[in-house]
Amino acid sequence: MNPAPIVEMHSISKRFGQVQANQDVDFTLLRGEIHAIVGENGAGKSTLMKILYGLYESDSGSIVVDGKKVSIPSPKKAMQLGLGMIQQHFTLIPVFTALQNIILGNEKQKYGTFLDYKKSESDIVELMEQLGFNVPLHTPIETLPIGAQQHTEILKVFYHGAEILIMDEPTAVLAPQEVEGLFNCMLGLKSKGNSIIIITHKLEEVMAIADSVTVMRRGKMVGSYNKNETNVNQLAELILGEPVIHTPLDRKDIIRDKPILRVENVSVISNSNKPVLSNINLDVFPGEIVGIAGVEGNGQTELVEILSGLTPVDSGTITLNGESITNCSTAELRQKNIVHLPADRHRHGISLNSRIDENFIIGKHRNRLFSRNELLQMKNINQYSKNALHKYQIRFGDISDPIKTLSGGNQQKVVVARELYGDPTLVVSAHPTRGLDIHAARFVHSRLIQTRNRAKGIILVSSELDELILLSDRIVVMYNGTFVGTVTPTMDDNSNELQEKEKQKLGALMLGISIEE
Repeated sequence: MNPAPIVEMHSISKRFGQVQANQDVDFTLLRGEIHAIVGENGAGKSTLMKILYGLYESDSGSIVVDGKKVSIPSPKKAMQLGLGMIQQHFTLIPVFTALQNIILGNEKQKYGTFLDYKKSESDIVELMEQLGFNVPLHTPIETLPIGAQQHTEILKVFYHGAEILIMDEPTAVLAPQEVEGLFNCMLGLKSKGNSIIIITHKLEEVMAIADSVTVMRRGKMVGSYNKNETNVNQLAELILGEPVIHTPLDRKDIIRDKPILRVENVSVISNSNKPVLSNINLDVFPGEIVGIAGVEGNGQTELVEILSGLTPVDSGTITLNGESITNCSTAELRQKNIVHLPADRHRHGISLNSRIDENFIIGKHRNRLFSRNELLQMKNINQYSKNALHKYQIRFGDISDPIKTLSGGNQQKVVVARELYGDPTLVVSAHPTRGLDIHAARFVHSRLIQTRNRAKGIILVSSELDELILLSDRIVVMYNGTFVGTVTPTMDDNSNELQEKEKQKLGALMLGISIEE
């Protein structure tokens, strides 16, 4: 006997200005299944799920939950119907602790008056043990690394008792070891009868965890398939609408005369007087990509921040082409052609309420092309932005629209286009393809390699070991605020066995396990 549908969406349409985000989309989720939704950036995946969760109202169409036609005007109504959503961009209150964020709206009480934090904390600790998470519950969210914030989002939805879970790129900030824990949790929830929708660009995840997969392209549903009746290559072709062609990433030789960047004996002490970086040393040479691997929270964020002017160092020196840049401001570093692709694009990459073209000149607004006599040259800005939008294949309605109207993936592509479109000396890149589809990620990879081949230096922080192995000339592993080992990747796409050994070595070093050569 086939399981009954728990969610049905019929002929859903939604338009934002000139962009048709969803057009007559049908979607069905069965009870007790894990259903993946895949598609390019801007395909309409997140919009469809935000309609289901009550964040958007559809222009037309209907929704049925557990056999009953329903109206979902708000997330509150969605939660009453047993729906919970973990969004790609966090919905946490920065000044609240992780515990306060998790229990918000579902606070346990004692004596009918007082909040029972002890009971709530006990339940959440039990949830964390099931998921393999370790979130400091009494720490304000704004001070937690991005991975811990994502863990808090996941805990919040589970704590609120949702029976139908919508997860938008839930593994984007998780280390490989943490992904396995999340998948085990999802399978456990499925065995209890929960239904799960996962939006992802990672087709390997689809094959590993999903029962069914729906493919969307340009706002329309291409089709829904049983996982056992398809494969990664077929899904990729359905997503793009054409065969996937992998072109090799040609590399020029590294110039090892003098390093572009030299980090010497740098340490950073946290506000709680604990070392987050301990006497680290690193050279980056012209024409070299240095990958940084590590489980979230081991110093990668602080390394990126000291190199982009967001955090001062407490001791040690940083030089760029022999000139000290220790504790330079972000503006000073930009003048020296150091660019930053941030892990959190909403906090450090874009201005959500500003126009798309205005976002293209953030940090460049004093350039003579864009500003003369303190007046913005909107015609030049407009043309420059359109050229970059076209070159990076970014879908948009009107260039004067706020950038928040773009999909998360297309927002990321704007950041990448803006930072790499000039002639940077050093690129400090943190998770540059997070939230990007296959085609867009491959394009960003090629742009990073092209920048490298112009004898520039690149630091690449990524939780994707495959990405690090593909792009890096060498990979340095961070653990507990220091460098604990280096792996030189195999520069051969066919050496799968060697690359698997490299991933195992990286994984061990990331967990603090010493490796004997």
